[in-house]
Amino acid sequence: MARIGPCRLRGADGKTPYQALIRAIIGQQLHGRAAEAILGRVCALSGGDMPEPGFLLSLPEETLRGCGLSAAKFAALRGLAQATLEGTVPGAEEASVLPDETLIARLITLRGVGRWTVEMLLIFTLGRQDVLPVDDFAVRAGWQKLRGLDASPRPAQLRVEGERFAPWRSALAWYLWRLSEEGKTIRNALTG
Repeated sequence: MARIGPCRLRGADGKTPYQALIRAIIGQQLHGRAAEAILGRVCALSGGDMPEPGFLLSLPEETLRGCGLSAAKFAALRGLAQATLEGTVPGAEEASVLPDETLIARLITLRGVGRWTVEMLLIFTLGRQDVLPVDDFAVRAGWQKLRGLDASPRPAQLRVEGERFAPWRSALAWYLWRLSEEGKTIRNALTG
């Protein structure tokens, strides 16, 4: 903590769960710039803002696919929009009072949304302070580095180890992400 400095988690980012999930689905398995370009084209369809669920559902498949969406992402976004209209995806106010595990259980039923995605929503969109995404490779790599382990911990092991950091496990995750990144810039410059 002394070397990395104060935790810079900013809290809630002002997005609704629906908006955060649009961004997450579009960004899956893409480089950040490519994901932002596709998201920008999707948002341009509704005047530059995130498209509302009803508007998204009204768009023809070829229009959305023309933005750069794969068939799987198109289907996931359609499912997300429908689930939002049906109330499965809560608005910001409802999400703010739902327990973490309730929200996770509810949202992982959606195509293209897994536990990790919901945990990122909890940390960065809802500003939850006690989330440790144990399936995150960089979090596990940071723990391995912190503890000087020969191998990354298994998620179940890290979950148990992380319990002692409650109620500040989101800050722990943030530090583990930073720790896992240390040295990469130098290494990349030397090998690139």
